Amino acid sequence: MEALYPKKVLEALATVTYAGTKKNLVESEMIGDTPSVGFDRERNVWSTKVVLVFERDTDPFLKSTVKAAEAAIKYHCGKDVEVEIETEFKRAPRPEVGKLLPDVKNIIAVSSGKGGVGKSTVSANLAIALARLGYQVGLLDCDIFGPSMTKMFGVEDVQPYAVKKDGRDLIVPVEKYGVKLLSIGFFVDPQTATLWRGGMATGALKQLIGDADWGELDYLILDTPPGTSDIHLTLLQTLAITGAIIVSTPQQVALADARKGIDMYRNDKVNVPILGLVENMAWFTPAELPENRYYLFGREGCKQLAEEMQVPLLAQIPIVQSICDNGDQGTPSALNADTMTGQAFLALAQSVVTVVRRRNATLPKTKIVGTK
Repeated sequence: MEALYPKKVLEALATVTYAGTKKNLVESEMIGDTPSVGFDRERNVWSTKVVLVFERDTDPFLKSTVKAAEAAIKYHCGKDVEVEIETEFKRAPRPEVGKLLPDVKNIIAVSSGKGGVGKSTVSANLAIALARLGYQVGLLDCDIFGPSMTKMFGVEDVQPYAVKKDGRDLIVPVEKYGVKLLSIGFFVDPQTATLWRGGMATGALKQLIGDADWGELDYLILDTPPGTSDIHLTLLQTLAITGAIIVSTPQQVALADARKGIDMYRNDKVNVPILGLVENMAWFTPAELPENRYYLFGREGCKQLAEEMQVPLLAQIPIVQSICDNGDQGTPSALNADTMTGQAFLALAQSVVTVVRRRNATLPKTKIVGTK
């Protein structure tokens, strides 16, 4: 049998093209160390060990490249050569599920059964109100196809940057109003529809969760998309959610969908506690007649649902034009505690703190869906 030398192994690897660069493995500088070779005299067999270095463990060409490298060595160096290929990564891998966000104390999902009930408005104002109470708060816009937080916080033109930390490139959330914020809206054209399949959307969401430098937080608010979808399932399979807040209007159509949202979290396989309900657009109060209430979408429907489901009614938020105007202008109502709406969102934040403390004192930590 012809002797085997490291140079011969390198020459074989030079015949393998890496799809990521369109160059061979040697030109792509993917050979970690000089290949080692050995000879087993008893078995009369040569062996070699090669280390291939990839950018990250999620490289889509990793498996095919390893197989091609092994085949090339056997073809050029001998079919009986025993080949061992190890892989290393320039970027440290993302922590596995269950070890993500170790410094985040509470993760709150804000959900709604249907769109148009003001869930994102509630999420944004709740996050700001919690920050004004002195807590460290993060807000993740989980609506991949319809992100709105960049506009509501007035940061549409801001571009997040990355930092190197523990061998990984991490996105630094944008900070405004005391809230750390991330949204896919930072990375896509706001004028263009996001035409992604479910896998791409959930992959982007996992990056916003696991490849970001969230740091220490008392509360991470998840502004989830309306309904029940792949996004919700991804969140439940990725994070141990402390509890969910359901947002609805008093209208019976909205309440019917709110029941579905509650059922999703209470499902036996999910078991995420419902922290309470928020009745948005509870009544209309004209600015010039602050004592008057007009119940445009029905009266106290969410309060009745809360009693039926035996969960707290955390807040009733009135319809006031300033809520819409402030959201469009990037200055959410919770910033001004002297207004009726500012006081309503501050009261909501205080209620959330109370129910979260009660939940943590009386219930075990939520388990990630799919784990034992």
